[in-house]
Amino acid sequence: MNLQLTGHHLEITPALRDYVQTKLERINHHFDHVIDVKVTLTVEKLAHRAEATIHVPGNDLHAECSSEDMYSAIDLLVDKLDRQVLKVKERFADHHRADGARRKTAE
Repeated sequence: MNLQLTGHHLEITPALRDYVQTKLERINHHFDHVIDVKVTLTVEKLAHRAEATIHVPGNDLHAECSSEDMYSAIDLLVDKLDRQVLKVKERFADHHRADGARRKTAE
């Protein structure tokens, strides 16, 4: 999984980078076909915003969250992305297993 982390009106500290990486490991744990992740962290007056785009085979998933604290915005963002990735994983599994993939039994 390639991670591209950028900050807008914000300097990306090693602590923020590590926090984002550890949170995104949860997504990679649920669905290991994640190709690329682009995360943008933004500060606008009193609001801290985190947005991300995840590239998986056949789809691009996008989510954004806003909060008073950057760490809570990242937590909310990862929760949204996790739900989206689980939906894609279910569709991916259903697509390849139409009718339950029945096996032939020896008679």
